[in-house]
Amino acid sequence: MESIISNLLSRFEKGSLSRRELVQGLAMLAASGTAASAQEDISFKTANIDHVSVQVGNLQQSIDFYQKMFGFAVVSQAEEGGVKIVRLGNTKTLVSLNIGGPPGRVDHFAIGIPRFTRESITSYLVQRGATPLQGDLGGLHIKDPDGVNVQISSQT
Repeated sequence: MESIISNLLSRFEKGSLSRRELVQGLAMLAASGTAASAQEDISFKTANIDHVSVQVGNLQQSIDFYQKMFGFAVVSQAEEGGVKIVRLGNTKTLVSLNIGGPPGRVDHFAIGIPRFTRESITSYLVQRGATPLQGDLGGLHIKDPDGVNVQISSQT
């Protein structure tokens, strides 16, 4: 745990981590408690791409496209943070659509892993130098080196 904290502080001092990200990382690390041993169960060897989230200009037009082209059905609809989200697929969500800009931008993609818990994945990610960001109910988010938002969630 000492090396994880040292890594976070070093990244903060170099300017590659904001104060908010440092505090968030330390808080998540503290909250992880016994997650260090649980992270041994974390494996990305059987991970899958759970879904891709796309920002669209016209929600209904995009829904119609995915239904017509691929035969996808609406799996679920929700409103999160004032944004309407429509999830399409066959038996599970494959594409998640939401109004946003610029249209056509991939908002994030989600990697599903078995035995996902917030505590264990937080510890796993922090130990490897990432700063997990609190995501929606489905998982945690990290940024890749180019700023792509990667969600890590339970494998479905």
